[in-house]
Amino acid sequence: MKYNISIKKIEKSKVENIDFNNIPLGTVFTDHIFICDFENGEWTNPRIQPMALIPTHPAAMALHYGQAIFEGMKATVDAEGNPMLFRAGENAKRMNFSADRMGMPNIPNELFVEGLKQLVDLERNWIPPMDGSALYLRPFMYADEPFIGMRAATHYKFIIMASPAGPFFSKRIKLWAEKQFIRAAQGGTGEAKAAGNYAAAIRPTELAKAKGYDQVLWLDAVEHKYIQEVGTMNIFFKINGEFITPKLDGSVLDGITRKSVIDLLKDKGYKVTERLIAIDEIKEASQNGTLEEAFGTGTAVGIAYIQSIGTDEGEIHVSDESPVGIEVNDTLNAIKTGKIEDKFGWMTKIEQELA
Repeated sequence: MKYNISIKKIEKSKVENIDFNNIPLGTVFTDHIFICDFENGEWTNPRIQPMALIPTHPAAMALHYGQAIFEGMKATVDAEGNPMLFRAGENAKRMNFSADRMGMPNIPNELFVEGLKQLVDLERNWIPPMDGSALYLRPFMYADEPFIGMRAATHYKFIIMASPAGPFFSKRIKLWAEKQFIRAAQGGTGEAKAAGNYAAAIRPTELAKAKGYDQVLWLDAVEHKYIQEVGTMNIFFKINGEFITPKLDGSVLDGITRKSVIDLLKDKGYKVTERLIAIDEIKEASQNGTLEEAFGTGTAVGIAYIQSIGTDEGEIHVSDESPVGIEVNDTLNAIKTGKIEDKFGWMTKIEQELA
């Protein structure tokens, strides 16, 4: 189904003023934005309009009760200049999973994908052409009903905005294993992309950075023993030839890059196991020489190679090289830019539709 999305274009694009070789992270936005309203039990008035401030009532329920969720995606270009979306259907499904958990309405998958396609088609000149760069896409939904009271809202906005982005991490990273604060617990909202999850992570992340680390490595909420994920990504360890990643137990985000990396690793002949993995197991593997490499996976970061993990008991050296991580990253980027065959059927090519 193709939705009737109204489009109001700006008179002159700002893209000519952008230096794609020097993109400030998360502060530059494209010319247009997609908006759709939920009212009277249905999504109405899907539209693309010039990027601008959105009037918000001070009593908007998202500001008081936290009904806000989001997704993160990227658009790349192939050799012919066609925009490419990576596993957009998976983002649509996860958005609705988060909506269910947060008591919010589902968005029809077709509307989600069609809004993305038409916005990216319109903003195709904003997609950086350099390797490792992309147009970052941020679909999100929040309760904008003005009401002070504890219940699910009846009015929401679904918005997609876009921002050109360069590589997230340009160096190997160091993690801090956090044993005081927690990210999520069983029965909580850890497996949803809820805004509040990230708000709760800000203070611990700042404390980790003050110690000289790049991100927090979250441990379980009960024993502070088992690894869950990193601040902005899932995590993989290669121990004695086998890749291990924490299993999805209700408190770990079901990362789309995570599941793609699992498929790629298996396709390359590696054994991949999803299970509980304790921080002490990583420490022991580092000491006995079986810890070969580790990397994080996520939409924003792509593949982030891990140098070491700091703990209260001392530093765990991970590795100085990440040969498989680099191979996986190169393969992912090649699929996303059409340089190699997409045998998994992950990519959606956006043909010229709005010219």
